[in-house]
Amino acid sequence: MLHYLIVNLIPQYKETPFRLIDYVTFRAGAGLITALFLTILFGPATVRFLKHLRATAPTRLEGLIDEKLIDRAKDSTPSMGGLLIVASIVTSTLLWSRLTNQLLLIFLGTLIAFCAVGFLDDYMKVAKRKRDGIPGKLKLGLQCLISFLALFFIARTPEMGKNFWELTVPFIKEPIWLMPPVIAYIFGILVVTGSSNAVNLTDGKDGLAVGCTIFCVLTYGAIAYMTSHKVFAEHLDLHYIAGASEIVVFAMIIAGACIGFLWYNCYPASMFMGDTGSLALGGIIGLISVLVNQEFLLILVGGVFIMEIGSVMIQVPVFKMTGKRVFKCTPIHHHFEKLGWTETQIVIRFWILAGIFALMGLATLKLR
Repeated sequence: MLHYLIVNLIPQYKETPFRLIDYVTFRAGAGLITALFLTILFGPATVRFLKHLRATAPTRLEGLIDEKLIDRAKDSTPSMGGLLIVASIVTSTLLWSRLTNQLLLIFLGTLIAFCAVGFLDDYMKVAKRKRDGIPGKLKLGLQCLISFLALFFIARTPEMGKNFWELTVPFIKEPIWLMPPVIAYIFGILVVTGSSNAVNLTDGKDGLAVGCTIFCVLTYGAIAYMTSHKVFAEHLDLHYIAGASEIVVFAMIIAGACIGFLWYNCYPASMFMGDTGSLALGGIIGLISVLVNQEFLLILVGGVFIMEIGSVMIQVPVFKMTGKRVFKCTPIHHHFEKLGWTETQIVIRFWILAGIFALMGLATLKLR
């Protein structure tokens, strides 16, 4: 919006400092700072508002892990803090992005849609006191529907072209397969929905999910910048996607909102993001990976999220078939909790891993 106003209301803006509005890097930085500022500024009011609504969900860990591992003090901590994250992202995006960009509008709509599903799930936990929220099949179905619609519109943008159908893997320059449309959509839905649920499963310790999200979204924001820059794209043998420049701004805004939210979500947390935030953030990370044709790289960049969801995917079938547990408890952060790690140790060490995975992911772009 600011770009539109400056360009149309200041005819000679290119001869003034306002010319910075044309630079993606400037708007990305300004958007990050704005989102961070908004989240920190309105954090206390959000906490008071959620407490007034008694937006505390019954613990989903009750009956799943040892009672001694459940911190009952957190039962009074309000959930649904994801509303603050998403509101800051939407506001900052409207201020600093070019709203004529089709890809941006698709991403913004997807963020809001995933947030709505998460909000519905959290509402059922808060208002109806249902520990599991909405039925799992309904939740998954809505996620798949949102993912399909986002992918459908992305595939039809002029910027994507045949890139959408190409499957790429780390360390190999050329695409390894031109996927049929049905396979491409199924694969994309699995990536976006899986990413959404992986972040959701990681959101079990104060600051864990949001901290790892910062590393992940900054990495994919950097990759999106390279794909939107013709020289960098050619040098690194990436698909050039001109419209991805606005996704760079969007990604930085998400990082800023997450950093601001961490101020209130670090131990001991003043509020939790809940499914309202985790489903939305995870879904957008997955969607960015599809946009830049780096879906398999998400296994590395989002390594902590893969550890979390992978531990559950291993534990459940093995336990059903053999009655034995591979891990002491899942998601895997509870395994380390049972080993005696404190909450702070788990979170900080997982952040370190997230940072290492992010750097390794960036390095693969050159090692091809």
